[in-house]
Amino acid sequence: MPAYHSAFNEFPDAMQAGNMSILPIRTKIRGPAPLADPEQGDIIDETLDLFRANSLFRNFEIKGPADRLLIILILYISDCLAKIGSARTVPTQIEASKMLNTLSVDSFAIPGDAGFPLNAHYAPPQSRADAEYLRTYLTQVRQELAIRLVERLYADGMGKPSKWWMAFQKRRFMNRSLGS
Repeated sequence: MPAYHSAFNEFPDAMQAGNMSILPIRTKIRGPAPLADPEQGDIIDETLDLFRANSLFRNFEIKGPADRLLIILILYISDCLAKIGSARTVPTQIEASKMLNTLSVDSFAIPGDAGFPLNAHYAPPQSRADAEYLRTYLTQVRQELAIRLVERLYADGMGKPSKWWMAFQKRRFMNRSLGS
């Protein structure tokens, strides 16, 4: 059974940095990301929907530039769950939001950097300006993803993260981690 791919691979007029799509997102966080239609889903919703299914796969065939962004976001969700799971006590929703917001703005490697774990599958940005744009775009997407992930983790109102999500904290998509 093949992994689930992004529906945004066929997105018309998607900008690219390196060989990764720069897709619109629904957000209130300032940044360079184009704004998406509030009535439709975006890449962040798609990532959250496909995370648990795709994290079961070791192999993932990249079918387009949006798949490359999907891979990075799935790996980031894995790091977020590991961060919440490694806390000494079970974090409340507010504590988890703070932890993940800090994780989202921490420095991280982008395609082309020496510490990026999937450099073989990603083209580096063409210029230093493209690299900075990609870094700020990914920071904005990571912040928005952290907000929406916390909303899903604590959706039941019990004050602790959903065990159905936390069960995936040790599972590694493609046996990789962003190393955050």
